[in-house]
Amino acid sequence: VQLQASGGGLVQPGESLRLSCAASGSLFQRAVMYWYRQAPGKERELVASISYGSDPKYSDSVKGRFAISRDYRNKMLYLQMNDLRPEDSGVYYCSSYYRLQYWGQGTQVTVSS
Repeated sequence: VQLQASGGGLVQPGESLRLSCAASGSLFQRAVMYWYRQAPGKERELVASISYGSDPKYSDSVKGRFAISRDYRNKMLYLQMNDLRPEDSGVYYCSSYYRLQYWGQGTQVTVSS
């Protein structure tokens, strides 16, 4: 599985961004998909996950503001981020897991006034 994340940028607090992750390969349909983020000097943290037939899961810090979704037909993963805060800044990575874990290259999100 190859993953390509995009959609990051510089926004002001309270604004929104939508991240996208394009997946290739035949395992997308079976994989659990994740969004992680990593701020400078901090460990990578799980933001959201989605798997077939289950409700999406979110970290407490983003619950109610972020929404993860996937398009099985086009092999796309999304993260809609609303009401962004400075503490949401970091590099966002999409990841998949089916027997092995795969990572995309990351996209930078900066929330600053």
